[in-house]
Amino acid sequence: MNYSSKLVKVNKDPGHGSHIPPVYLTSTFVFDNAEVGAQRFAGEDPGFMYSRLGNPNVRELEEKVAELEFGEGCLAFSSGMAAITGCLFGVLQAGDHVVAHTALYGATHAFLSKTVKKFGIDVTFVPFKTGEELEPHITDRTKVVYFETPSNPTLSLVDMKSVAAIAKQKGILTVVDNTFLSPYLQNPIQCGIDIVVHSATKYLSGHGYLIGGLVISNKEIIEPMRKEVQKTMGANLSPMDAWLLYQGIRTLHIRMDRSQENAQILAERLEKHKAIEKVYFPGLASFEDKKIMEKQMKGPGAMISFVLNGGYEAGVKLMNSVKLSTLAVSLGDVGTLIQHPASMTHAIIPKEEREKAGLNDGLVRFSVGIEDVEDIWKDLEMALQ
Repeated sequence: MNYSSKLVKVNKDPGHGSHIPPVYLTSTFVFDNAEVGAQRFAGEDPGFMYSRLGNPNVRELEEKVAELEFGEGCLAFSSGMAAITGCLFGVLQAGDHVVAHTALYGATHAFLSKTVKKFGIDVTFVPFKTGEELEPHITDRTKVVYFETPSNPTLSLVDMKSVAAIAKQKGILTVVDNTFLSPYLQNPIQCGIDIVVHSATKYLSGHGYLIGGLVISNKEIIEPMRKEVQKTMGANLSPMDAWLLYQGIRTLHIRMDRSQENAQILAERLEKHKAIEKVYFPGLASFEDKKIMEKQMKGPGAMISFVLNGGYEAGVKLMNSVKLSTLAVSLGDVGTLIQHPASMTHAIIPKEEREKAGLNDGLVRFSVGIEDVEDIWKDLEMALQ
């Protein structure tokens, strides 16, 4: 089946034949008798018990996303950060070491630089692009290599096949955040990556009306994580959000195609604008990681980052000048979103650490939507002036 058809396809409702499966808004499920209840709690019966432990809407979503990411299993969490923290707590223990990329989402960086230390886990931040650049930082205690590609917000890329090859040689797990591209434009597991995480709030949902996170991997990783982490953390996705997310995924390909088409046009124009010092966008001929993009991405995506002449003050001024673009810190919505990382999403990271990761104070993150591209450009050009 064509990938686009997989996105759109829905499973028939086994109860009443509804075209779109109903929402199972229930906290608990009824057992026919005590024996059935015992079998379900023992894992001998696949039926449902309690919505924190499993729900028809959540299960259907997990099965669909696992298929789209070419994984064997998926866990749906209540947020992207719940997915990331749940995933890492599921595979790490005291004494382990993590090698993480320097360019990460602010909350992920904070979790790895502060929270995990309380549990006896060490983290080394490294700006690697290949397995060869990663290898010198691996120790005999390294358990996980964690990175985003493209990274948030500099859009730098990591060669996944190269990193996965080195990690597998040493028995180390690789975890990749695939939020910026979605399964439609990139599939890390097919590049040898062990675990994929998503903030499903973004492109997978696409409409800015829910918060959710996903972890995809093989059954040997997912099933223990389901029982030992998700069950006890309680950070499960609600049935309503699972249902909404499932519907959002059905239009992922159409939204992504239009958004990245718009982004290509805008990036080319921004690169020529006198108010702009530098533009980061994988679709530009000048993009420094172009060769990596061509190896593992099916398209450039719809995220643009650009550096303004004038630094921090210029970034703030631009935020206060746009009219059509929405000043908000999410991304992947059908509407264009703009934000200033140094004062918003990455303000939690010390300035010197931001600069090491290439995050200039004048950098702006631009999530291009599906509006008419000329309207987006007019708004941006007016604000830049």
